Parts: sequence; C-alpha cells; structure tokens
Amino acid sequence: MTDADKLAQRRWFVLVGVRLAGVAGALLGLILIARAHDLGPKILGTAIVLSAMAMIAIVPRSLAHRWRSPDA
Repeated sequence: MTDADKLAQRRWFVLVGVRLAGVAGALLGLILIARAHDLGPKILGTAIVLSAMAMIAIVPRSLAHRWRSPDA
C-alpha cells in the first residue's frame, strides 16, 4: 500500500469516526429527552440532538473539502 493509499484510508476512517460520534451524540440526546421529567433536561437533550445532527452534516463535508486534491 502506497503512502497516498494509507493517507486516503486514514482520512476515510476519520470521516466515518466523525459520523459515528455524531450519531452517538444524537442517541445520547434522545435518551436524555426520553428520560427527563423536567423541562431543563429536555431542552438540553434537544440542543444535543440538534448539534449532533449539524455535526453529522457539516464536519465531514468540511473535512473532505479541506482534504480535496488540488486541480492539476
């Protein structure tokens, strides 16, 4: 495996890891919403879910844009 292949594989794992971390955060927020009895924890859970969804949508795309190969 060449250095370029190793770099591409490492970057792919980072993108997948970021997505999985976002999913885990969203699940944590959903669990917090479901188990909360008061309004405060429900609002916090909603904020966690929304930020995790934004992380899933924005971070991998921005990393891929940053890592894009320059035009030849």
